[in-house]
Parts: sequence; C-alpha cells; structure tokens
Amino acid sequence: MIELRDVSYSYGGGELLSAISLTLAPGSFHFLTGPSGAGKTTLLKLCYADLRATAGKILLFDQDVRDMDRDQIARLRRRVGVVHQDCQFLDHLSVAENVALPLSVSGRDVEGHVSNLMELIGWVGMKDQMDALPPSLSGGERQRAALARAVIMDPEVIIADEPTGNVDWEMSLRLLTLLVELNRMGKTVLVATHDLNLIRAAKAQTAARVLRIRNRQIQLAGADL
Repeated sequence: MIELRDVSYSYGGGELLSAISLTLAPGSFHFLTGPSGAGKTTLLKLCYADLRATAGKILLFDQDVRDMDRDQIARLRRRVGVVHQDCQFLDHLSVAENVALPLSVSGRDVEGHVSNLMELIGWVGMKDQMDALPPSLSGGERQRAALARAVIMDPEVIIADEPTGNVDWEMSLRLLTLLVELNRMGKTVLVATHDLNLIRAAKAQTAARVLRIRNRQIQLAGADL
C-alpha cells in the first residue's frame, strides 16, 4: 500500500533521514518511535506524500510519487486518513462540521452522508459534543474528533502523529482501542509515539510491529520494549 525504498530526506543542508526502507502492507499495524527530533513526523509526511523524498523511491498504492502531479497526489491521499499532532480544526465550525469537512472538500454530498457522520461521531464518543466548537474541547475530545475526521472518507490507511501526546493514560487507552478496532476492520495503521507504555498495551491486543528511528535510519525494535 505504501512503500519506501532507500529513501532519504534532507532539509536546510542537513540529512534528517537516510536510506529508509519500509513497507506498510494491507491490514498491518506499526508503531514508529524514537526521541524528539529524530524525524518521526517527517517520515509520516513522506508516507502520505506531504513531503517529497530527496533520494529514493516512494510508492503510494503502487504508484510512484515522483511521476504524479499535485492533483493526482491529492486524489490518492483521500485513501489515507491522517491524525495530525495539532488536530488542525477550524475553530468557527462545530465538531460535526469539522468531521464532515473532508466530504465537503472532496465535493461529496454531506447531507447524503449524515447517517454515517452521526454513527462515526457516536463511535468515537463525541455525540454530546457534536455541536460544540473546537476551543471548548478537552485534549482527549479533540483527538477523538480528529480521528473521526480522519476516517470519514473510509480510508484504507490511518496515520496518526502522537495522538496521545497531550492526554492522560485513560484517554490514551481509549484512543488505542479505537485504533485497534480500525485495524481489525482491515485498515492499515501507522502511529508515531514516544509512549512505550502505549506500545506495550497495544502489543497485548494486536500483532503490532515497532519501528525505531535512530541515527537517521529505521530499525525494527526488539522485544525489550
């Protein structure tokens, strides 16, 4: 589904990632960990073509990103749901309107998807907050709403950047449960996190693989996590 072949990325004259090779197979679950500044967010952005590799090859649903224009990438990106670290809501729109925004942007009839929208908002436990504005939400509520928005288009891949970074442990487990459920539904899941306890909890529920960025390269983490 997403494949990086010997990919490197440089910025500002320095190399952030070097010779990265990674395959996200259908239905797989991966965690990406590493110290702050190691390049986790950069690697995620490479996976959904928000950044272009300096060297190497990236295949997005079997298509070479280098051969695609902006519109082609935008269309393929609809098959990837992204939960950004800062959520990136429009504060003047309600939770329901923010969750439905990808439908509007893609030109789909939002009214025709109301039942799916309500079901999704209920699934993430945000039914009581659906009319609230984002500034009034707690950190955990924002992350759950962001997850709902990421999956409203029924993507095949879910990519989440530190989704539990600003929530307590109870909410972290709740978000993890939602991600595991998505994976069991056949979605490919990639989560960047520094929380090793979250990774341990996930490995008890699913066959998640753990990747670690170290010295600009990626390694498969051992069982010592």
